[in-house]
Amino acid sequence: MGEAILSRLLAVSLYSPAQVAACHPRSERRSVLQTRYGIKPVSTIAELPPCEILLLAVKPQQFDSIKGELATITTDLVVSVMAGVTLSSLAAVFPHLPLVRAMPNTPVQVGAGMTAFACNEQVTEEKRRQVQSLLQAVGEAVEVPEKYLNAVTAVAGSGPAYLAIVLEALIDGGVMMGLPRHLAFTLAVQTMLGTAQYLKTTNTDPACLKSQVASPGGTTIAGIYALEYHGLRSALMAAVEAATKRAQALDSSP
Repeated sequence: MGEAILSRLLAVSLYSPAQVAACHPRSERRSVLQTRYGIKPVSTIAELPPCEILLLAVKPQQFDSIKGELATITTDLVVSVMAGVTLSSLAAVFPHLPLVRAMPNTPVQVGAGMTAFACNEQVTEEKRRQVQSLLQAVGEAVEVPEKYLNAVTAVAGSGPAYLAIVLEALIDGGVMMGLPRHLAFTLAVQTMLGTAQYLKTTNTDPACLKSQVASPGGTTIAGIYALEYHGLRSALMAAVEAATKRAQALDSSP
């Protein structure tokens, strides 16, 4: 996720390579980052120079082991994309600093991500605009109260996986009905992409679009009946519920 965000920040020229330093413990990864992006790689947190923004994109389970080193960094703003690490946990390491907890999803890699973020009280309006600019480089960004982030994780963070399963099933259904797989893939992916774009552009409720497409006695309503019979709607709602509960459990983990 860290590299995905980095690549987009450089691609849209929000920052130049000379303005970015990245810390990674493995030499091969440092070489890749330097060759691919022209940034300055360092091997330890202590080598990081004073910075305007510190982006924390490490695995949550590694956070405890590097707290002491992180506390020595000089920065004006901390943005964390670590799942399950709360603002209060960050504040224990970075007292009195502006802190932002962000939840991006996988499509940030192509600049089409959805990121929700929450701020602590030290984040000023100027810093909010800075964070918004940073996160909009990788897609859409919206500020939410921290209490919403677990449900955000379940919908937007995990959502690409749910939709990938839906797409996979739609493609397999096309193949089962005789379509070549490459054609079924093109049809299904573009249909999902176009539908999402239509809903976003027109601000149409999905239920309205469903009604527009499903004519009386037609093919679509027959397919919808099969989806309802087999529980697609309730299965997706249950997935969001289960993912939210899991995110809540991570939040409360020591």
